[in-house]
Amino acid sequence: MAYPTATNRLRIVKIRGVKKESPTVRTLDFRDKLCGKAKPGQFVMVWIPGVDELPMSLSAIHPNGLSSITVAEVGEATKTLNQRKPGDVLGIRGPYGTSFTPTSGRLMIVGGGTGLAPLVPLAERVVVFPTKIDFLLGAKTRDELLFLDTIEKTLSKIDARIIATTEDGSYGLWGVVTDPAERVLAKEKFDMIYACGPEQMMYKMFLKAEQHNTPLQASLERLMHCAMGLCGSCVIGKFRVCRDGPVFSSQQLREVKSEFGRFKRGFDGKRVSL
Repeated sequence: MAYPTATNRLRIVKIRGVKKESPTVRTLDFRDKLCGKAKPGQFVMVWIPGVDELPMSLSAIHPNGLSSITVAEVGEATKTLNQRKPGDVLGIRGPYGTSFTPTSGRLMIVGGGTGLAPLVPLAERVVVFPTKIDFLLGAKTRDELLFLDTIEKTLSKIDARIIATTEDGSYGLWGVVTDPAERVLAKEKFDMIYACGPEQMMYKMFLKAEQHNTPLQASLERLMHCAMGLCGSCVIGKFRVCRDGPVFSSQQLREVKSEFGRFKRGFDGKRVSL
């Protein structure tokens, strides 16, 4: 996959809005013409001046260029990013990578935590097709359950079912999101499963999809430095997540089953257990 020069060039954008999604998660809005042409599941490299550059999924994509990233505070760089205010600037490269392939029919969308970010623009794309959607989302607590209002609004005009889970039982079903997914898959036939979230959750969904002979598309997260396939930091099996992913099909995941859901690469390139 060859990217145009404009895609790789760093663009400076101004933050237009900041929304508090949870105690540790913020959504940052900005306007960028190339991001407005992105597809659900693609990512951008976000440069925080003087700090670091991070890969981030786009959580909103609009043709007018208005786009968003949703950031969970997990380290120094993401903490700094979440402290940015409207009017502050960021550097953007991309969009990069593969995307979800929208389809019609009976669909299941499964997400957890900030893994829900790329699934929101996906839902906005698939609702225009003849579809019936089960959207399952999970979090540890009600306060950490992201995008529920947006998902409800997006799916309000089609045949859809939304199932929310929390690990402490503070909202929706008690437990993890793979529990109701398993029950639904045992009773109903689906044409496609889309998944993004903690990798062990996606691995469970992959196994269930295989068991029920249902195709799956999953968006993986890995350490990325260059986003152009040069550094090798994001390798899983024979694939580079930044170029061959981040969205992978069932067929591709079968080829990396020995690593998927089990290992990632650390800063030194060595395997780290998930």
